[in-house]
This record gives sequence, structure tokens and C-alpha cells, in this order.
Amino acid sequence: MTALPPCPECSSEFTYEIGSLLTCPECAHEWTAGDAEETGEQAIWDAVGNVLADGDTVTVIKSLKVKGSPNPIKAGTKVRNIRLVQGVGDHDIDCKVDGFGAMQLKSSVVKKI
Repeated sequence: MTALPPCPECSSEFTYEIGSLLTCPECAHEWTAGDAEETGEQAIWDAVGNVLADGDTVTVIKSLKVKGSPNPIKAGTKVRNIRLVQGVGDHDIDCKVDGFGAMQLKSSVVKKI
């Protein structure tokens, strides 16, 4: 028996297989074994479970308050040419948002187009 990889969301070691999916019993996250192995690093998913890649275009799914700005980033705002980053807190997307400039976003607040 081969060891299953830990959960990419919560790092739990108690993952198990259900058909072709791997599942985490602690956070209920589901993923396929090939997602993280293709790139050699952990995959990053959007709010609905699509795997994100550098250069993708995403849409913000809820209004986000921006520190230092009186206006929020509104839901539905398109963000083009994202860049995925690892280990920068829980913000894993580097991007430029029109009207706001360069910033980092969480993958949990965007949806791949």
C-alpha cells in the first residue's frame, strides 16, 4: 500500500480514497491525486474547486474591503493574468486589479473564468 499525500488545505495526514478522489475527514476537502503531482507542488483551487494556474483570468465572487481605500473591490471584477505564490500567509494570488493596483488575493474569493 502506498502512502496517501496529506490534505493540501489543512495538511491532515488522515486522507482516504473514495473512487478516484482523495478526501480529508477533518476539513472535507476533495481533490484528485494527479492535481498536485502534475506540477510537483501543491495545487491551488478557486472557490468552486477549479485548479488555478499562472496566467489565468478570474472573477472576484464577493465584495472585498481594501485597506486604505474608501471603495471595495466589487463582486464580478475581472482580474487577468494572475500569478500563483506559495507561503505568503493565506493570500496565494499575486495580481493587478484595475483601479487598485498590485495586490494579493485569496484563492477562496475568486472563480476561474
